[in-house]
Amino acid sequence: MAGSPQSTPGQSDSSFSFTQGFLLGQLSVVILIGAFIKFFIFGVPPSAEQTASARASARRQRTLAHKRSISASSPQHRSLRKKQSRILRDPPPLTTATILTKTYYNVHAHQPESLDWFNVLIAQTIAQLRDDAQHDDAILASLNEVLNGGNKPDFLDAITVTELSLGEDFPIFSNCRVTPVEEDEQWQDGGRLQARMDVDLSDFITLGIETKLVLNYPKPVTAVLPVALTVTVVRFSGTLAVSFVPSSPLGPSPTTLAFSFLDDYRLELSIRSLVGSRSRLQDVPKVAQMVEARLHSWFDERCVEPRFQQIILPSFWPRKKNTRGGEEASAEEMAVERDLMEEARREVEAESDARRERELEGLRRRGIRPEDRYEMPGAMPGTVMV
Repeated sequence: MAGSPQSTPGQSDSSFSFTQGFLLGQLSVVILIGAFIKFFIFGVPPSAEQTASARASARRQRTLAHKRSISASSPQHRSLRKKQSRILRDPPPLTTATILTKTYYNVHAHQPESLDWFNVLIAQTIAQLRDDAQHDDAILASLNEVLNGGNKPDFLDAITVTELSLGEDFPIFSNCRVTPVEEDEQWQDGGRLQARMDVDLSDFITLGIETKLVLNYPKPVTAVLPVALTVTVVRFSGTLAVSFVPSSPLGPSPTTLAFSFLDDYRLELSIRSLVGSRSRLQDVPKVAQMVEARLHSWFDERCVEPRFQQIILPSFWPRKKNTRGGEEASAEEMAVERDLMEEARREVEAESDARRERELEGLRRRGIRPEDRYEMPGAMPGTVMV
């Protein structure tokens, strides 16, 4: 009698190992998903005060390290003097101390100045830019070009701008004071000066975008996750430093205007997010934290000390090609004069036509045809011989 097949100890051990491995694998996936949901989606981000303090400390450390590197290197004497001319008279040495003396400005005792007039000019400029943006899609085209440029990562789909608000308020500049540039240790002899002013902006400048996160592994477009972001600048406050960088007499470098913000600025953002297509997650804290950190990093890398932006200044010498106002006024006067002459010509023609009609009407009343009339040679115009 043949007995039923019995499993050998080796087969039992292999099946147990497979089951154990399968369960361990599933448990690992569940743990990973749970950790992702707990720490990424429902994780509590640090408070705004802690985050701002940490960023300010990091920026301050970077600024101090830059200053130490500048002080360690040997400072070079830089003067505001240009290349000597053979025709112009040799002026006295033009130094920063001379400029301060002739303008009666004491960098140590002068009181800070208000910039009310400057605020009005800046407000008018911003208002004009906002008005132009309402009638022109150039700003939208520029944003789409920047957001979808060559630096966009592969896991992002096309980015579409869904909301744009340029705000309603204006920045307020105040407490302006002139100080020497700290990097120029010999500023008394010929270093540069800078104007520092406080900037405060409380507004709602909003940019909303939509895109998709694309998973390209193990094959292209394996999975797609829609994402919508809305970033709003609520407030910005800081100190703006503006200085002139004179052209070098040794090379063709132009005169530039340099500006940067000190590392004690404060940027408050409001970030809203929607992740998913059907079951959408709203305002994920980690997403807001990542976007805010990226924006702060982008701003720090461009215009926060020790980095700065430079604007090339044009020549300030008066030139005919840069003259405005007089030509437009002359053109208007010429247009008015042409209109007056045209109106006078029409009046003369109308009067001549009316006189001719009266003459013809008189001839008809006397029974004379117009082709039968003639004028005597040398007679006055309008004298008709019958």
